Amino acid sequence: MADNFVWYELCTNDEDAAQNFYKAVIGWDAVPFEGSEQGYRIFNMAGKGIGGLMHLPEGLTHPFWMGYVGVSDCDAAVEKATTAGATVHRTMDIPDVGKIGILSDPQGVGYAIIQGYSEQKSEAFNQALPGHGNWNELYTSDLAAGFAYYAGQYGWTKGQTMPMGPMGDYQLFQADGVDIGGMMKAPDGVPAAWLFYFGVVDIDEAVEKIAANGGTVRNGPMEVPGGAWIVQAADPQGAAFAVVGPRK
Repeated sequence: MADNFVWYELCTNDEDAAQNFYKAVIGWDAVPFEGSEQGYRIFNMAGKGIGGLMHLPEGLTHPFWMGYVGVSDCDAAVEKATTAGATVHRTMDIPDVGKIGILSDPQGVGYAIIQGYSEQKSEAFNQALPGHGNWNELYTSDLAAGFAYYAGQYGWTKGQTMPMGPMGDYQLFQADGVDIGGMMKAPDGVPAAWLFYFGVVDIDEAVEKIAANGGTVRNGPMEVPGGAWIVQAADPQGAAFAVVGPRK
């Protein structure tokens, strides 16, 4: 089986403001993670854990979202990624949670892996439910090399390739035959990074809530194949995120 994203995490310089923003826009509740000395919080949607909320690590200045890919053996995955040209920034073993690796792919894009210690299956990614992870999008400096790296590491396969004219191709990728995201060469002025899309019940309502709560719409609403609509945005602290849903 291919690996998939199993957790999303917001690192920010104002946890209270971020909690209020995402509650208004997406509908998440945030609760303290029991036993955390750093004040880690869990974003929940209808009682299901979607992601984490934590203070921006020391030395970093710009808030960001990070995605975690679930792996069966973190040590082996770290070794394999290193051999393929990735950079390992940190590994952590968190009791009762899992073993974590913080990495950058060979093109310099940050992400994380986790070997979870619980037998409970992650519910963070679910394209059928609002408030859950819906799409994972990679902007990279080298599309061919970026796809080859993740395919080699996590078993992802190519889905449809969508030509976008001067912008190049948009390459869908699949886990076990299901489209879970897309990759493309980062446009001029756009940093190489992962962008994560969360489901909403009404895209126009989400746009209104983003603006009303201090966020910024950067692109959209834009219709995508399949009839859904997307909006790319930034929260009030500047972390990039996106939402996807119907237009009612």
